[in-house]
Amino acid sequence: MGGVKMTSAEAIVSCLRRERIPKVFCVPGESYLPVMDAIFNTPEIELISARHEGGAAFMAEGYAKASGKPGVVMATRGVGAGNLAIGVHTAYQDSTPLVVLLGQVHTSFSGREGFQEVDLEAFFRPIAKWVAEIREPPRVPELVQRALRIAVTGRPGPVVLSLPENILKKEALMRFGPAVGRPAPRPAEKEILKVIDILNQSEQPVVIAGGGVKLAGAEEALRRFTHKLGIPVISAFRRHDVYPNDDRLYCGHLGLGTHPEILKTVKQADTIVAIGTRLSEVTTQDYTLLDKQKLIHIDVDSHTLGQVFPPHAGVIADANEALNDLVKGAYEKDYFSWAYERREAYEATVHTKGSEMLNGRIIELLQKQLPEDAILTNDAGNFAGWLHTYFQFKKHRYIGPTSGAMGYGMPSALGAKMAYPDKKVVSLSGDGGFMMTMQELETAVRYNIPVISIVFNNRMYGTIRMHQEIHYPSRVIGTDLGEVAFSKIAENLGAAGFYVETPEEFKQALDKAMTLDKPVVIEVESDPEQISLSKTINQLRKKGGESK
Repeated sequence: MGGVKMTSAEAIVSCLRRERIPKVFCVPGESYLPVMDAIFNTPEIELISARHEGGAAFMAEGYAKASGKPGVVMATRGVGAGNLAIGVHTAYQDSTPLVVLLGQVHTSFSGREGFQEVDLEAFFRPIAKWVAEIREPPRVPELVQRALRIAVTGRPGPVVLSLPENILKKEALMRFGPAVGRPAPRPAEKEILKVIDILNQSEQPVVIAGGGVKLAGAEEALRRFTHKLGIPVISAFRRHDVYPNDDRLYCGHLGLGTHPEILKTVKQADTIVAIGTRLSEVTTQDYTLLDKQKLIHIDVDSHTLGQVFPPHAGVIADANEALNDLVKGAYEKDYFSWAYERREAYEATVHTKGSEMLNGRIIELLQKQLPEDAILTNDAGNFAGWLHTYFQFKKHRYIGPTSGAMGYGMPSALGAKMAYPDKKVVSLSGDGGFMMTMQELETAVRYNIPVISIVFNNRMYGTIRMHQEIHYPSRVIGTDLGEVAFSKIAENLGAAGFYVETPEEFKQALDKAMTLDKPVVIEVESDPEQISLSKTINQLRKKGGESK
């Protein structure tokens, strides 16, 4: 097997080029300047320089979710690594393929508490799928290609490579392997027969569909399977777009503050078919939602099966392969009447008084005005309750953090827009989360990334304030925030800014924003009293007083 003589830095970039990775996100650092210089000589790869490592990591993670390619982010030593750790954790909980390249101190200084030194392998091991340090230049292709393979295969996730600065300029004979291919394991025939047998004994099955369906490109296979039998489908937490929300078999989303009628669908089921989901704390409502039901769990990762609930049938398989095999199976019954009953119950949840509030009207306008191939991202916060409850993801794409990371919405939208420059991309954030990474608006202006950022400004950390009022009514501390004119700051950074107080003003701003070829911020004046979709602060305080 022949080799090519080059520096370690050049070999790292060559691995990325061989995988056809077109974007690398970073905050520059002197510890990995040779890698940046190698990118300078590689026209196929564009370097996106962000304002904060956390923002860069969210951009890379959003890019990976939208494109299906690994996101790549770089930072320097312990300080940059610490800043981008939130993106690594998000990618870990969201099963997003992310490759993190971190400059590290000179190997001669290792263990001496060198400048900005952190043991990166120990630091990231609990929140990454794999962590390693490159210590010998000839092993660069092996370790980088291994990192890329681990990131995208099985249950995808983040991998971290530590790059001591002294090895990056060293030359060696580099030997590269072929580009990474994603295995798609098929289930055994006896496993399919067992699943069919359980379904034939069921009267009211429900599918819970997660991100593994999307990662496998199995959306159409899921639709064929469920339409063959008439099984109702519920999406796992923040996986809204896994199944068309306007389909007659779609029956809701398992998230925070889920409507009781949607929960009833799962509670009344006698069989749960969980496909490509880890059955997280939020999806299962604090691990309480699955009780007496039989569980069929299909996932590409063996560690996911049985991690929280023991399955009656556990199938290790690619979601697309498993669903295609299930479509071919012979079944004794269908469940359409059960599904239509639960669909009707779900439809009632999207026509409540919350849809008439300002935030509900804004979601209604987004539904009407956005093209059906638009991409929506969101930050963490109570404002997302209106999006999760009322927006119908038909052909739209959705990108949100199952980790609940604040500051995610706008940077991830930038990553998604770079993956799909011809699609409209809209992010939704609260004022608390938006300001955590607002500096990336300048990145959007500098690279001309025209996303539309909607900021619901109620001048507080609203979700935490809600819990504060539940547990400590009227004892407000730490959750109030000051006045910030987000629309004005946007204008000062070179973006367009709009301030709105009514649905009519929002419609005008959105119409204008969709014609502009530049980043836009629409600041929505929000009522702090309406702390969540279903409760006001006074209602929480009253309830808290009654419980004493």
